[in-house]
Amino acid sequence: MTNQMTEPCHDIAHLAHVEIYTDKFEESLNFFVNVYGLTVSAQDEKHAWLRAWDDYEFHTLKLTRHHTTGVGHIAYRASSEAALMRRVAVIEASDYEIIGWVNDDQGHGRAFRFADPFGHIFEIYYETVRYQAEVGESPSLKNLAQRYHGRGACPRRLDHLNLLAADVSEFKRFMETCLGSRVTEMIQLDNGRIGGCWFTINNKTYDLACTEEHGGGRARLHHVTYATDTREDILRAADIFLENGVHIETGPHKHAIQGTFFLYVWEPAGNRVELANSGARLILAPDWQTVVWTETERKKGQAWGLKTIETFHTHGTPPMPKEMKE
Repeated sequence: MTNQMTEPCHDIAHLAHVEIYTDKFEESLNFFVNVYGLTVSAQDEKHAWLRAWDDYEFHTLKLTRHHTTGVGHIAYRASSEAALMRRVAVIEASDYEIIGWVNDDQGHGRAFRFADPFGHIFEIYYETVRYQAEVGESPSLKNLAQRYHGRGACPRRLDHLNLLAADVSEFKRFMETCLGSRVTEMIQLDNGRIGGCWFTINNKTYDLACTEEHGGGRARLHHVTYATDTREDILRAADIFLENGVHIETGPHKHAIQGTFFLYVWEPAGNRVELANSGARLILAPDWQTVVWTETERKKGQAWGLKTIETFHTHGTPPMPKEMKE
């Protein structure tokens, strides 16, 4: 195994949006709008399309009424129509599940859907709908998508998500093959398996992470994350969550991997949601060497010594039967 990253692929521009399932739609929507601080771009009986104040697209979170929790699909935007078709050709030539073209959602044009070996559904598209600020939401500065409204925790943009997989090595092959992703950091377990990988398709440190599934589940979500401007925004958010009865799972603190300042909470339906600030850290080196963490190093805890809470390894959505009983 080598820790040398492959040559960057520029066909994919960025993580675009994530669909989250909730079996407590009204409660979850209230959380994401009034406590977490997102804005509704559109809504119907089964869905709400939401965004943070400086997300340029129509939505970055699609909240869907469902019989359970978890992730519906993960979307990436391609760099161009030609780049989209190059990726489609690569995916169609691979051994991964092909779902095909769909064109039935708000916020973007046709999207090509496919699935990883663990049941997570991905889509890529190019044609998009840019957010047009409604009356009262127009920014004072023309280079922003929306005014800074200061409602709730008020994150700036979608940052990343974390998925669970029974075999992180196989998920790594999927991301490298289908999206051209690079691994910036990873965990090498003593038993030879990879415990986690952090992927990027641009100069961000990561836009998607995958960690090992310990609950025996399939197609599960670990968390979805929005970025704040500063660490202080996360400290303010902790008080907001406290006063609104939101379950704070762990943090505020700083990750050892990626150096991200973090705070994890559970929204009313049980999906784990994070606020994060990575400071000024970017991956600028085109020949970045993947940082490999050993199991012993990870057992030391987070950057400043906080031990990783047990639920961080066991809780995912949808919950497993054992979690539901507890």
